[in-house]
Amino acid sequence: MSHNVYFFTGFPGFIASRILKKLIADQPAANFIFLVRQSEVLLANQRVADMKRSDSSYENKLKVIVGDITEENLGLSADVVEGFKGEVTHVFHLAAVYDLAVRKEIAEKANILGTKNVNRFVRSLPKLQRYIYFSTAYVSGNRVGRILESELDKGQGFKNFYESTKCEAEKLVQQVWDKVPTTIIRPGIVIGDSKTGETSKFDGPYFVLRFLDRFSFLPVPYIGKGQALMNMVPIDYIVNASTHLAHSPTAASKVFHLTNPNPPRAKEVYEKLCKEMLGVTPKYSVPTALVSASLSVSVLRRLIGVPRETLDYFECGGEYDCSQAQQELSSAGITCPNLFGFTDLIVKFYRDHRKDQERLPIVR
Repeated sequence: MSHNVYFFTGFPGFIASRILKKLIADQPAANFIFLVRQSEVLLANQRVADMKRSDSSYENKLKVIVGDITEENLGLSADVVEGFKGEVTHVFHLAAVYDLAVRKEIAEKANILGTKNVNRFVRSLPKLQRYIYFSTAYVSGNRVGRILESELDKGQGFKNFYESTKCEAEKLVQQVWDKVPTTIIRPGIVIGDSKTGETSKFDGPYFVLRFLDRFSFLPVPYIGKGQALMNMVPIDYIVNASTHLAHSPTAASKVFHLTNPNPPRAKEVYEKLCKEMLGVTPKYSVPTALVSASLSVSVLRRLIGVPRETLDYFECGGEYDCSQAQQELSSAGITCPNLFGFTDLIVKFYRDHRKDQERLPIVR
């Protein structure tokens, strides 16, 4: 039975929480340490307490420590680090700013400086078996055409500071993978569970559902031509794939696109959501530029409930080759579910939880 010790940043975020549940199910003897910012400690402790109540065997296996990836030594004292660093076998680094509208200085601090500090930390761990860094497929920026998992810096521009700082952070991680065994995960757009529809935030493609919900009394238009490939992947695929890759001996010093190998076009996704949400098919189109100009006005942006930056992903021309991930995952029987096979569950979960304030992102 495994006695791995997992160190997480990004808990109690949705992906980290789901990975935790999977690892506990697979490795009941493992221990877990969560580096949590002060502002997230209450929620993190609540999540841990709930798990301990549900199963008393978790009592001594889950530990929350207060720290900050943007601070030297992760904001931890030397005594605290010495208490566990000799035991950690796996580090999952998920903490980042994911806001597409994030300001440059905030994104640089969290995504670049934070990753520098985590890189320094993992190099100090004597028993480390794997460093798992969560990047994003959109480090490709404004590139078009086929994008390989082996590619990163191709002189591309970026749609926002989230993309550019995640690209810089991934460069930093690739610089240490000859010193520590490292696996880089590049997810596509992560959406709800393919079996339940569950998600933690109604952002990303859920902005479409929020838009349709708010303006259901009007004739629904298509937005632009919608020919971009929409690379949306369910959370359960991300969890199953990343936990497998974290332990695979052949996944070290490699990058994996956890993307949809057969992504639908934006127009197809939008049409499917319209049918599931409202039972209608759009009959006319409005130019993307017109909608983008409307969303540049803060009052309209808050009224509609959609950030302008979301529209960029209806126009991007990248095609994400995920052959390396497919080859690695096929032996474990892990495949990406067909989006249109569970769109109804995505919409149902949204309908059932659209009033939940904690799931509604703030649109400024």
